[in-house]
Amino acid sequence: MVARPPVSLRVEPMAVGDLDAVQDIERRSFRTPWPAHAYRTELETNRLAHYLVARVSGQVVGYGGMWVMVDEAHITTFAVDPDWRRQGIGERLLLALLDLATGRNAREATLEVRLSNLPARRLYEKYGFRPVGLRPRYYSDDNEDALIMTTEPLAAPQMQQRIDRLRGALDTADQVREPHASRPTGESPERT
Repeated sequence: MVARPPVSLRVEPMAVGDLDAVQDIERRSFRTPWPAHAYRTELETNRLAHYLVARVSGQVVGYGGMWVMVDEAHITTFAVDPDWRRQGIGERLLLALLDLATGRNAREATLEVRLSNLPARRLYEKYGFRPVGLRPRYYSDDNEDALIMTTEPLAAPQMQQRIDRLRGALDTADQVREPHASRPTGESPERT
């Protein structure tokens, strides 16, 4: 087997020109994808909304979004292209969202996650989210309950130490590589 060379990953603000790629990932990741116009509306008219994309060699391979309302950052959506999962892209997106929340003076971050989505729950727990409640029958496609998860205060020293430690581990980890056609898809997307 020939080793695949690492590729450059960038996380940057989502633009209208990214919407076709975002919608493709959306359709491949969720049973009930958001309609295409929803993201356009979020980008063009929702002043509370902040959306990011992860890009490899110009290709959008993941995205995440949140609303910052007063002092709370609410993560609304999050997904990585199934072909690119399990490479830390989701972690890099989540870190960027938490950095953005901190920069917008959010006191904490919150989200909803399917009870059955253990890979996403483990990722969120790794980054300091803890269960604080339940939304019964939250997901319209199958009436599954949503677990509400919230961070401790983002500016708290222990939270900043956690983020710094995890960022350092990511920075020293293997680089992102072009996916194999048969790559396993374990890192689950989440619609909150």
